[in-house]
Amino acid sequence: MRLQYLFLCVLPFFGSSFGYAQQPQDSLTTLKEILVVKETAKDIIAPQILEGEQLRRLNSVDIADALRYFAGVKIKDYGGMGGLKTVDVRNMGTHQVGVFYNGVQLGNAQNGVVDLGKFSLDDVEAIQLYNGQRSAPIQAAKEYAAASAIYIQSKRPTFTAQEKIKAQFHYKLGSIQWTNPSARVAIKVNDHVSTSISTAYLYANGKYKFRQKRFNLDGTVAYDTTAYRKNSGIESFRIENNWFGQDEGNTWQVNLYYYQSHRGLPEAIIKKSDATLATEQNNEKQNDKNVMVQGEWKRVVSPLYQWMVKGKFAYDQLHYESRKTVGFQGEEVTYNPQFDNTYHQQEWYLSASHLFTLAPFWSVSLATDVQYNKLNATRLGQEALFTYPERYTFYTVLSTSVGVGRFKAQANLLGTFTAEKVRYNYQAPNRSLFTPSVFLRYQPWELSNFTVHAFYKQLYRLPTFNDLYYTQMGTSHLKPEHSRQFNVGFTHQLVIKSKVLKEVQLTVEAYCAQIKDKIIASPTSSMMRWMMSNLGKVENYGVESQIKTSWEPFSGMKAQVGLTYDYTIAQDLSVTPSGKPSYYGDQIPYTPWHSGSGTIGVDYRNWQLNYSFIYVGKRYNGNKNNTVRNELQPWYTHDLNVQRELQWNNKTIQIRAEANNLANQYYEVVTNFPMPGRNFRLSLQVNL
Repeated sequence: MRLQYLFLCVLPFFGSSFGYAQQPQDSLTTLKEILVVKETAKDIIAPQILEGEQLRRLNSVDIADALRYFAGVKIKDYGGMGGLKTVDVRNMGTHQVGVFYNGVQLGNAQNGVVDLGKFSLDDVEAIQLYNGQRSAPIQAAKEYAAASAIYIQSKRPTFTAQEKIKAQFHYKLGSIQWTNPSARVAIKVNDHVSTSISTAYLYANGKYKFRQKRFNLDGTVAYDTTAYRKNSGIESFRIENNWFGQDEGNTWQVNLYYYQSHRGLPEAIIKKSDATLATEQNNEKQNDKNVMVQGEWKRVVSPLYQWMVKGKFAYDQLHYESRKTVGFQGEEVTYNPQFDNTYHQQEWYLSASHLFTLAPFWSVSLATDVQYNKLNATRLGQEALFTYPERYTFYTVLSTSVGVGRFKAQANLLGTFTAEKVRYNYQAPNRSLFTPSVFLRYQPWELSNFTVHAFYKQLYRLPTFNDLYYTQMGTSHLKPEHSRQFNVGFTHQLVIKSKVLKEVQLTVEAYCAQIKDKIIASPTSSMMRWMMSNLGKVENYGVESQIKTSWEPFSGMKAQVGLTYDYTIAQDLSVTPSGKPSYYGDQIPYTPWHSGSGTIGVDYRNWQLNYSFIYVGKRYNGNKNNTVRNELQPWYTHDLNVQRELQWNNKTIQIRAEANNLANQYYEVVTNFPMPGRNFRLSLQVNL
């Protein structure tokens, strides 16, 4: 088995040699062959995309904010500036969403969660969301191993004929003492190589006003409290260096990324009998340091064969500290830490992929990935309780794609093999499984932009290190999660020759997911202490719809209007040995039946006006029973911004004013973690 994996990993380098074997020469001068292969394949199921101007229009600071406008996406925001931001697609769970940065998956074996708040939109060119998976002809094996995939592409420098260097400076400030300066410089090294360096600093004290209102079972008000958040501040710094290269047969990129932050962990707001708030009695802090180096090299050897290699090293350090404070004679006294823990995580990753074009309508690809994760910890007085886990994971996939006329299909078989070891005589089980998937697309009429598509996919997810081994939260008895997805939908794009309405694009998707042993993580009063459990069986049904339109009301004015609507039923159908529990058939926690969003953008000369709306309907908190006591009321936000672009001494200056949560609604995405009310931001951007 090891020899097979070694062969698959080194095969691309032999392929390179075969493609450039020496040829006999005569007395004439032999010109070097230039091979240009244009990739025209389209995804079988088109993704949802936010790119360029669309991204800049939104009242969004980080990637998590932008993803809220995709159909089927739910962002879990655990309160305020320093709160964790995670993404859930079609209620499959945060851990079932693969997040890929410049083609390489962002990983976190420690808790399996990628905090999307760490990535700024200033250096992002496009965000794509794929349900099921991307259907590119050549890709890494890990790209087949998630229920949905988010691809984040950083900005690739572009230059005019005379340009060698470009610079951009951006300064934002806003409510809650929020400030965010950033800078980006792009350099043209030569005709084939370019690089960019970007950096950003973010600070907010996190003190914002909130209102919490709770009701008794008879509908009377239990309490209505107004207070200020006190432990939600954040200070972070990010620097990133990207290199891009391309010639006749090669495309490559290298990314270097460093991030550090110091944040307060906002506590759950729980009313006590003495009318105090729990957050005023706790002081939890988290410090993060993340280093990542990754690269990708793609080589077209011939029209019949190409290969791609990817690699990555990541080091993550998380320091968690909890101190207890009490009042004494009018003064606050700080006692020794309750917890003072540092976790060190390493990830090594290597991928090799091969694409064989057997006929104009038929291709076959083979990919193998190798990944190693290790977690160490320094725990105050508890070193002997930690298991220091290590995990070896092998992914291998065989994929074939067929395109005949207006019909396209892709079938894949993914093998996942894992081996774990932990200290102190506990032997974790080794697991392996094969999971298939099939994707189909058909265009009924040749001259129409109407297409129908469908897919079926099986998935297998292992519990993370947190799930299994953390003494504060983990349980080694958690079972792996198995799921099956079914999807059918259509897309129709219509160009209209009207004087006002110019284009309409409509997408509708219907899906079903069956999940066995679904892993549920529910927060307790602390962001570092969660409850992990398996739900025996969950069935998830839903419909997503999205419409985009383009308008030209009169000369000089353009407008874009977009709407999304989701309807979801996600039922807990677990059965215990004693029979059906009281929550059998109830909606799973934090899953609304109805949700949606809307965006309107208007351009007039050098002015831009943008409005966005998000709605999340009634849902229930982390308790399993759908009772009145556990019900969470719907919430919605209105965001508005105005932007003006100016030209001065060959410099482009953009001035922008934003108003967020314009209606000043007090709401909670996660129960007992209140969000900020109305807040404002100003920004100034200068392009040199």
